[in-house]
Amino acid sequence: MDQDIVRRVKGDPDYRKLVAARSRFGWTLTWAMMIVYYGFTVLVAFNKEFMGSRIGEGVMSWGIPIGLFVILFTIVITGIYVRRANSQYDELTDAIKVRVAKKEKVAA
Repeated sequence: MDQDIVRRVKGDPDYRKLVAARSRFGWTLTWAMMIVYYGFTVLVAFNKEFMGSRIGEGVMSWGIPIGLFVILFTIVITGIYVRRANSQYDELTDAIKVRVAKKEKVAA
């Protein structure tokens, strides 16, 4: 019985659409995060003079706001993913559930 449900879910066109869209969007956000995070790490490793240089006449160096940007960027892209998951992806998931449940009732 469970294998039949799995087969019907995997055969649903919305399921394939959901998997493709979620995967593509997830990888896009992953690459964006990797570029920001590793970009920061590369700056720290290879451009210490810039990261340690002061902003204006104050005591704050460039490393502080850039590091804060990395943290805020992570929060923002997490929020973007959650928003899309709660709207677009949940709608597709609900449509799949309804379709599979109808087929299950018909088969019983």
